[in-house]
Amino acid sequence: MPKPESFPIEKIFVPTKIKKALNPEIVAEIAESMLDIGQQTPISVRLDGDRLVLVEGLHRLEACKALGETTILGVPVPAELAQHKPLLAERPEVEAERIKMARLKQLRLEKEAAEASASASRGAGATEASRTRPTKGVRDNPKASPGRTAKPAPKSLSAWITQQKGSGSRY
Repeated sequence: MPKPESFPIEKIFVPTKIKKALNPEIVAEIAESMLDIGQQTPISVRLDGDRLVLVEGLHRLEACKALGETTILGVPVPAELAQHKPLLAERPEVEAERIKMARLKQLRLEKEAAEASASASRGAGATEASRTRPTKGVRDNPKASPGRTAKPAPKSLSAWITQQKGSGSRY
């Protein structure tokens, strides 16, 4: 199997037949996963004259675009192999990948819920402590500079991207 290479996203042509299979929900799930663990599976491309044509990996390609990436990991495949590949829906490893992604998302949501619950219970304890002995913190200090508080965690991928663009970060 050829070694994965980095390809410029804007140079990859996506055939209309492949574009029809695009599912925005899957793109969002993959993008969230890429934020957590990065791109794990390269896309497949073939050389057609002087352009690259997507063979497999539409959702990964669109997830990278959504994250603002300019390059993507891909594996070049010969045109002969590209024509004999079974349809995406017929491949069992695609379904296995979807199940894996759903399981990872569920685990992440459970972890976030547990952290939020623990944070809320710590917050309740801090509220009781503040009733018994008042302390002067940054929030209570009128001389403290505004805007020094931490930004709340974004609730969605699009909120995170918006927050990152607003701060001038490259992600």
